[in-house]
Amino acid sequence: MSTGETIGVGVIGLGFIGSAHLAAYRRGARDGFGCEVRAVYDPRLLDSKGAADIAVTGNLESQRGDADADPAGVRHCSSLNDLLDDPAISLVSICTPTATHVEVACRALRAGKHVLVEKPLCLRAADAEPLLREAAARPDRIVMPGFCMRFWPGWDTLLEFIRNGSLGPVHSAVFGRLGSRPTWSETYADDALTGGALVDLHTHDADFVRACFGDPASVMSGGSLDHVTTIYRFSNGPAHVVAEGAWDHRGGWPFRMRFVVAFDEATAEFDSGRDEQLRISRGGKTVPIKLEPRSGWENEIRALMAVLAGRRPRSDLPALHDAHAVATLLERERESVQTGRSVRFEPPRPLNP
Repeated sequence: MSTGETIGVGVIGLGFIGSAHLAAYRRGARDGFGCEVRAVYDPRLLDSKGAADIAVTGNLESQRGDADADPAGVRHCSSLNDLLDDPAISLVSICTPTATHVEVACRALRAGKHVLVEKPLCLRAADAEPLLREAAARPDRIVMPGFCMRFWPGWDTLLEFIRNGSLGPVHSAVFGRLGSRPTWSETYADDALTGGALVDLHTHDADFVRACFGDPASVMSGGSLDHVTTIYRFSNGPAHVVAEGAWDHRGGWPFRMRFVVAFDEATAEFDSGRDEQLRISRGGKTVPIKLEPRSGWENEIRALMAVLAGRRPRSDLPALHDAHAVATLLERERESVQTGRSVRFEPPRPLNP
């Protein structure tokens, strides 16, 4: 797409995450990122009772009362085909239940659209194969998995520290993502539909570990589908990398995402439950780092818009192969939970850019 061209967007699925995408596109448009949401599709919008049940509250924030998250004023499509057949739409956000992601993304690619598909891509690594083939046949189309933590304020700062080496090498990295089981969709009551916290929640940290340090050589995991802790071992990387993910806390327990990363020259600590979320300790002092007041969803969408406009390289985005590799990694973690043994990880070969 050429610089200056407005990118027509369709949002598929308008639960909490779909509403967050809708708001992110609108805010990006106001800030000059050249996008416009031109249509939405959620079958519940066709039923007034169903529309009232659409969730607007998630782990970190509520979309309730947010005009940017309100689909009023946008064309409501009567079917998925109605949206995909619209020539004014060149990009779709897929924010439907996990089990539908691959099928909807394949249909969107065949309709000639670029795709932003929410995490997790799929419940099993093998489920991704049809989409991998479709994407490999259409290398001019972007299929971006929604690994928003790479873009989340504070987490993107950590990733930059690691990549530029400004704080020295990492000795230890500990990540945590803890909460109660989501209640904003009945889907979350059935682990067969979500993969439990190991797949639906912990996928964020499994991807972030790969983004920071590359593929681990093996994993050692303990716990259950609803509360897992994994030690990642690398052939050439930090000696201590751990991630914990859970949604087995009782209702009302506040969701928290955290990290503590020890570099050679400093320690970086993030806690979503405090005002000064990111702090750096070095030289006997701890100082807060000011973060931009945007969400990871907003930042990932701005990065995607910049790539589509030719202002950033495609390599700045997570690739479909990353989602396939994370799905494979999570299968090895599940195996380790079940067997109580360390499990070797061999990443799948990429089939597409």
